[in-house]
Amino acid sequence: MDEALKTMLDGQIGDLERRIAGVIVQEPSSAAKARLLLSIPGIGPVSAAMLIAEMPELGRMTAREAAAMTGLAPVPYDSGTMRGRRAIAGGRRALRHVLFQAALAAACHNPVLKPVARRLKERGKPHKLVIIAIARRLITIANVILKTETPWRHQLDA
Repeated sequence: MDEALKTMLDGQIGDLERRIAGVIVQEPSSAAKARLLLSIPGIGPVSAAMLIAEMPELGRMTAREAAAMTGLAPVPYDSGTMRGRRAIAGGRRALRHVLFQAALAAACHNPVLKPVARRLKERGKPHKLVIIAIARRLITIANVILKTETPWRHQLDA
């Protein structure tokens, strides 16, 4: 890629990210939500901004509803006595894509979700299934953190 074009695009992306962060900080409830979401390992500024903008009802719903609204809940493809495979579908597609990227980070850096990802891999689950499972857990954690208004804290049993 042309270095000048890359530099220009990086500058524009940085400017947009700063403007989005500025808008979130100006609104007190959004700023509080952002602080809580950013406390979760794996959720970064882009993921937090998308959750705040695309899912304002987060924190006021059940875990199943949150998974369904992001399109991370398994949908059965059954008919009569035939039992089909489960697949994710529906929901808010852009949010699902952002959560997939957040789950990639969480599978490596979140002290609670990293062992879950490792166990699923050891059981022979495909990589994409592992990441979707982590994304679903991530949205569930985000929902609970916003519901309880308590930041993330990982406590080891000692």
